[in-house]
Amino acid sequence: MSDAVGPDDLVLCVNAAPNHVTGEPVPLVAGETYRVLDVLPFACPCGRGDALLDVGIAFAWCQTRFRLLPKPKFKAKERELSTPKEIVKVR
Repeated sequence: MSDAVGPDDLVLCVNAAPNHVTGEPVPLVAGETYRVLDVLPFACPCGRGDALLDVGIAFAWCQTRFRLLPKPKFKAKERELSTPKEIVKVR
């Protein structure tokens, strides 16, 4: 996943289990979206991830806790301008 993830990408937290190295509770919330600040190319001590993601909470987290969200696709829509209708008075 570290190939696809880069700074400013959005990731979804799918695993808010206690820290798998120390056993301490984590401040992440399952189902929350986080913005990646940096990708650290260090292998996680658990051996499951080849990079750590910095999402601005505590230090860095194993990439297996997150899923990459697709980038939003912005399409500019052309809008029709409405002009006021002229009212013709009939005598």
